[in-house]
Amino acid sequence: MDTKKLSFAVRSKTRRKILMALESNKMPSQLKKELKLEDSNVARALRELEKEGLIKCITSPAKMGKIFRLTKEGKEIREEVMRMRL
Repeated sequence: MDTKKLSFAVRSKTRRKILMALESNKMPSQLKKELKLEDSNVARALRELEKEGLIKCITSPAKMGKIFRLTKEGKEIREEVMRMRL
């Protein structure tokens, strides 16, 4: 496991919350409602997690109705965060 990516994921409370919430495929609007976050915070965290290769948009290149899922690496990071109980 890439410890730099683990550190990246847990340094932000929003990124950590989104990573934990993606146990199944979700849209940004679902994450916003479930986690009680602002649109801009969800969008930024999704962009950052996607750039690091921890999540993937499975409806790309759609501009609306995007659906995100964890990558294999994202699942490994999520499992480690769960073990750490953060």
